[in-house]
Amino acid sequence: MSARIDARFKDLAREGRAGLVIFLTAGDPDYETSLAIAKALPKAGADLIELGMPFTDPMADGPAIQASSQRALKAGQTLKKTLAMVRAFRESDTATPIVLMGYYNPIYIYGVERFLADAKAAGVDGLIVVDLPPEEDNELCLPALEAGIAFIRLATPTTDDHRLPAVLANTSGFVYYVSITGITGTAIPDTNRVIAAVARIKRHTKLPVAVGFGVKSATDARVIAAASDAVVVGSALVEAVRQSLDREGRAGAKTVKAVTNLVASLAEGVRSARRVAAE
Repeated sequence: MSARIDARFKDLAREGRAGLVIFLTAGDPDYETSLAIAKALPKAGADLIELGMPFTDPMADGPAIQASSQRALKAGQTLKKTLAMVRAFRESDTATPIVLMGYYNPIYIYGVERFLADAKAAGVDGLIVVDLPPEEDNELCLPALEAGIAFIRLATPTTDDHRLPAVLANTSGFVYYVSITGITGTAIPDTNRVIAAVARIKRHTKLPVAVGFGVKSATDARVIAAASDAVVVGSALVEAVRQSLDREGRAGAKTVKAVTNLVASLAEGVRSARRVAAE
């Protein structure tokens, strides 16, 4: 497990609350604005940051994140620039965990060994690669673990007790529970089902369980935080970026603030949650 991820969840456990994980597409709408947003997230209330690696075919993502990926690619974002963004972030923040999230193709093209070395040097703490199942662990998961980078696996409503041990076998850092069946940003999770699912996952692992997909407001965040170790918010944030842009798709003076205001509201929701036992 990454030392930073481990330390952050231990701190959250001591505080008796869930964490807030914020997803941001690296390079959306441009490198400098994206970096400015990332740097402002911890102060706004983010406990962990997921940086999306822009990709031309983000099959698991909904319209909002797909559009953010296209904006980033149009602005010239590359995997090399995403790693540079992490390095720049680390110049002023050595504590906030950063997880890169995306698809295997850009990493494969970059070169797995080179990517892991550069990611580790940049200050990346974990990876979420949504199109690599446990059967392909030799491709990236095991090399990442050997490099000291956590490999975070997704569990879904369709991950039954027979499949779950395989999903959890080499998972580290935390487990990301996808609370709905489908693509990102398209539905609101059923709270009772989330509570039951988190409890079931915790019977199989001691890792923290973060819940994402469908969380859009402080109210959503508070409800999910009561039954999980962390709440992940993505689509609502990238939509806040989009709505702040001018007609040409360029960032303005209000872009960073549009995101941090929403993060602050979500953080307040998470911190006001009353924890529900997941046993």
